[in-house]
Amino acid sequence: MLPVQPRARFRTWLGAAVAVAVLAGLALVSFPATTTAPASNGGPGAPMGAVSPAPHVDEASRTDAVDDMLRHRAQAVLAHDEQAFLATIDPKADPAFVAAQRRLFTNLAGVPFDVWSYRLHADDTLDVVGLPDDADELWAPAVDLRYALRGADLTPTDRAMGYLFARHGDTWYLRSDSALDTLGRRTWRGPWDFAPCVVSTTEHGIVVSHPGSEPMVERLVRELDSSVQAVSAVWPTSWSQRVALLLPDSPAEMRALVGPDFPVESVVAVAVADRVDNKARTVAGQRVVLSPSGVRALSVASLRIVLRHEITHLAARADTVDGSPTWLLEGFADYVGYRDSGVTLAEGAPDLAKRVRQDGPPTALPEDRAFKSRGSELDLAYQQSWSLARYVADRYGENTLIAMYRRLAGAGPVSASETDDMLREVLGVDRGGLVAGWQSYLREVLK
Repeated sequence: MLPVQPRARFRTWLGAAVAVAVLAGLALVSFPATTTAPASNGGPGAPMGAVSPAPHVDEASRTDAVDDMLRHRAQAVLAHDEQAFLATIDPKADPAFVAAQRRLFTNLAGVPFDVWSYRLHADDTLDVVGLPDDADELWAPAVDLRYALRGADLTPTDRAMGYLFARHGDTWYLRSDSALDTLGRRTWRGPWDFAPCVVSTTEHGIVVSHPGSEPMVERLVRELDSSVQAVSAVWPTSWSQRVALLLPDSPAEMRALVGPDFPVESVVAVAVADRVDNKARTVAGQRVVLSPSGVRALSVASLRIVLRHEITHLAARADTVDGSPTWLLEGFADYVGYRDSGVTLAEGAPDLAKRVRQDGPPTALPEDRAFKSRGSELDLAYQQSWSLARYVADRYGENTLIAMYRRLAGAGPVSASETDDMLREVLGVDRGGLVAGWQSYLREVLK
């Protein structure tokens, strides 16, 4: 992730983003059978209690009926059939929910999907109590939306949907997508939940935006393909070379796309992924989410560095195990981002340069906790990481830097002694030797 910086300065802040398999919505919540809740009309946000299921329910028939309804809903999205889509909505649902579903269908019209379907998990159910007068039955099974963006996703991705269904007679409908929020089962929100989507396609990806963002989209389209090619020229392992850039309109939309814990008001961009299988080297749902305001303030050169940094995270993600040293992940991404930019270390790392001149070079590798801080400490951590990567590339060669990344990032969290062993394999020195060489390099380059 890249926070907003004045002038031509920027820092990276990926933190947990690139290492997260699923950002939100996939946690399983357990509720005791004795818990109850007041009666509810099932409208948006209305709480539901959990009780044991009624013994008379025909589980198989109910599952088949709801599954069939979801299949028709998915087909309606792909066929752009509004009448069929709205026919899946409970006619007695909260009017605000019905209106939101109408907007959702309209917002989806401009998005090309290779896949849009639902997966129903009947064995993972929140059994609701407090049946409204206008429904014969309510049901809250787990549901996943499975979708793939044409031009970006080679593998479909899954996102959890907090759906509540209602039966009237023999017919099942979608009643709400927010009534289960208070029970921990929330609906994932995509760009189409916020405004009509406009999709611009390039050879190596797509840009998903909203009306009114045309000038920024033009800049992104001009830089996307060259950024993918620049990353691929460095990263030696095959990857999809397909990128989805998402340009939200508001901090609320960006927060929905990257998770609630990111400081979206200050970041420029963040790379995310829904699911990662390092053994199979597959990644699903990779996106680069751009700030609705911060990215627009970047110069052409700055935007190019930002895109190449984030796309590096995408390219290397299948080979990056969760828990790898943050200094390695961010330093390498910055190295690729700044590569061929003409920006010197002194220009791109002014805080580090000042520190070296006044107090001498760092005495240890940046700790992970420093990347969770803010302000000058965070700036310094990223500048140190970038300088480390540049040092290894300058001293040992770019191929050795890549080998170091693949060795350490492929191992994930390891002990200090194991890290020393891996560094000796690649560089011929342990952490102490790496730090000593880095210190000499900084004294020379930043004098």
